[in-house]
This record gives sequence, C-alpha cells and structure tokens, in this order.
Amino acid sequence: MARKNEATAADPAAPTAERDVGGPRSLTRLLALFGQLSQKPEGLSLAELSVSLESPKSSLLNLLRPLVAEGYLIHSSGSYRLGPSIFRLSASVISAWGFPKLIRPLMEELVTRTRETAMLGVPNSQAGEVTFAEVVDSPQPVRLQVPVGVTRPLHISPSGWVLLAQLEPATCEAYIDGLAIETPTVPVATPITRASLANEIEKIRRDGVGISLDAVTSGVGSVVAPVFNADGQCVATLGIAGPSGRIRQDLDSIRAAVIETAAKASAVMADRSPARSARTA
Repeated sequence: MARKNEATAADPAAPTAERDVGGPRSLTRLLALFGQLSQKPEGLSLAELSVSLESPKSSLLNLLRPLVAEGYLIHSSGSYRLGPSIFRLSASVISAWGFPKLIRPLMEELVTRTRETAMLGVPNSQAGEVTFAEVVDSPQPVRLQVPVGVTRPLHISPSGWVLLAQLEPATCEAYIDGLAIETPTVPVATPITRASLANEIEKIRRDGVGISLDAVTSGVGSVVAPVFNADGQCVATLGIAGPSGRIRQDLDSIRAAVIETAAKASAVMADRSPARSARTA
C-alpha cells in the first residue's frame, strides 16, 4: 500500500477521483459546469454533463453531490439545475459591482418620496428569472421586506414583466409560448395565463412602467420601471413595493417618482459606460 501511495505522489497525472475533485482542474470544471447549466435552465442529466464537460461520471458525482447539498444545484427527475445558492452568490457578485452601489442613493431618495420599499432587479435570462440585487426597506412598520439575492420567475414578477417588455417581440413571444403556466412553481393571487401575461407586457410597452395591484400577491402592490445603459439596453429594473391599499391611494405620485428615479439611474449607467468615458477623457 505504501508503494502505491508513493507512486501516486510521484506521478502528478495519476487519474484518481480525489485528485480530479480537489485539484485546479476541478475548479475549471466547476466553472464550466455552472456555465453549461446557465444555458440549460431545464437542466442536464449526469450523462449529458459527462459528455459536455468531458469528465467521467464518477468524478462528476464527487463534484455534484456537495453542490446539491449546499443548494448550489438542484437534482430532480434525473437532471441537475442551478440552485438558489448560486443565484444568491450571483447577487452578491452583482452587489460588489459598482452599479448597485451607485444606484442606492437614488433608491434611498425614492423611499423618502414614496415611503415604500425600493428594489433593484437584474435579469438572469438563462434561468428566466429576475434577481433583486439591492433593496432599501420602507421606514413604515407595515412594509414589504425582500432579502437581497431573492429570485423570481420573470412571468410572475412585475419586475420580470418589465424586463420581458424590453425584449424583441419575437423573443418575448417565444418565451411566453414555452412557459409551463399550467404548473406554476410559485403561488399567485390571480392565475396568470399566456394571454394575461401578453396583455401586461403590452401595457408596459405602451406606458413605460409596470403597475401591479394584488395581481401576484394579495394585498401587495408594486410600480416598476426599466433602467437602460448607454446603448439603450435594459440592464435592470427599479421600483417600489408595499401594501396595495397605500400604493393605490398615491398611485399617480408614486408612478411619477418611480419613472423619474429610473431615468436618473439610466443616466448614471450612461455616464459610467466605457464609450462615454472614452469620449470625455
């Protein structure tokens, strides 16, 4: 046994499961794994991952099991999908990026004006979700509280509706057609159909803002607007949420405040763009 261990130590290329899981090669494989799954929201089987990552199933299992245990992956019906922990990590990475920090003062100003919780949503197109990368809580005792890093499917989130409204019509229609709406993963106050979702998206395109009162969650309302970069691409949503009764009472002023603040956030994005920096340098 001693000779076998010495031979393995002398040969760095010895193919052992422990080496494959714990060495630098496994770190590269881990990143490739997340990359593959980010392009397949429906998930991949062990056999498919083995082929795409060019890795033996036994080595992959040693990599996958702890990721499932920690919530970075979900294993269901024979397939592996990205789990909630990786999305929370993604939100933390986004928060470390300068954009949310730059926008936070605007969000605090929006909370002062509306006295409701402000949320910054960023798209995760591959997973079909929106992630809330920054949140500023309402000062009121009765308020909506959303932890940073929470994700919501695009089709049952007002922030997601705003993101969908910014897509090319053909892309948006393809997304709606592919939805399994008859088996929702999150309960909603009012059943969402493909027709009702298309109507909401059309209203947002027309009005430039998404308004939801008791539509997704009973007693909760929200007003959300898109945030654009210098190229006119929607990179985030900015909005408020709170008790629907309060929002309904002050809807006109809240709507104006959200649209104005989102426009300021878009201006910040434009000022921070590389192209703008190069022109002003």
